[in-house]
Amino acid sequence: MKNKTIDYILRATWQAVSRMYNEEAAKYDATMATGFALLSIDREEGTPSTALGPRMGMEATSLTRTLKSMEEKGLIVRKKNPEDGRGVLIYLTEFGKEKRELSKNTVLNFNETIRKHVSEEKLNNFIEVAEIINELIQEKNIFNQPENTAEDMVMIQNYKQ
Repeated sequence: MKNKTIDYILRATWQAVSRMYNEEAAKYDATMATGFALLSIDREEGTPSTALGPRMGMEATSLTRTLKSMEEKGLIVRKKNPEDGRGVLIYLTEFGKEKRELSKNTVLNFNETIRKHVSEEKLNNFIEVAEIINELIQEKNIFNQPENTAEDMVMIQNYKQ
């Protein structure tokens, strides 16, 4: 991946991973979003619907669509939150718990395969770099640096093209 930008490598890799998970999920009439939602819902206590979006990094409209589909397939049920009558808790059905195990095993299989092909040192480096990127983004330290002048931004844009 010589001369590729970091964001290109991240995007291309994530698209490949996403496509792989969606292809696997399609075998079970599901999507990656469904599998991720199953893994994000507490097996026993349920999860407030308002907590799922931020936990999954999903916009409200996409989450609503995903939850509706999951409910129609019998994977989840929605119940009023007994502690907050305005809120809704999402619970896995028995069928949802079965599919959650399938999703969990799929993720574990992916992780195990990567660990077989990548040394622990390289994997730790990858994780460290990903954490640094996330921190820089969360702290808004990418585009708010004084040394990033208008000329620098034009140069960055030209490099990406």
